[in-house]
Amino acid sequence: MLSRKAKYGLKALLALAEDDGREPVQASELAERQRLPKKFLEAILLDLTRHGLLHSKKGRGGGYALSRKPGDIAVGQVIRILNGPLALVPCVSQTAYTPCEECIDEQTCAVHLAMKEVRDATAEILDNTTLESLGAKVRKSRARQRRKGARKKT
Repeated sequence: MLSRKAKYGLKALLALAEDDGREPVQASELAERQRLPKKFLEAILLDLTRHGLLHSKKGRGGGYALSRKPGDIAVGQVIRILNGPLALVPCVSQTAYTPCEECIDEQTCAVHLAMKEVRDATAEILDNTTLESLGAKVRKSRARQRRKGARKKT
């Protein structure tokens, strides 16, 4: 399951990507715009800064901005930073592998085989979804909603 930390981090990064890096955005402004708890968001932003996805500027006119282009930041990367491995069980994790104690033969374990498929499919989607592509989907969806709303009024 996606943690609130990862969800809030994605929301903040998407908001920064939407701003197109014009000016740094303060954590309090991001929290207000996205309706997120400020203190929790500040901790998340610091984590993302430590991992090189954001850069921060202190003082007047300071705040957070993306350190890379939105097309260069994959959703899978963000989730791994904030949520941990994508795998549902440790025996199929690529970043935090641990064998299951009760498993007799990992190579023929039905749970292992199924969860490896899930991990691979999940990683394929999340690692090929960038902030830029997700932002484009959001803009397209908003445009569709506006058209629907305009049709209802006429």
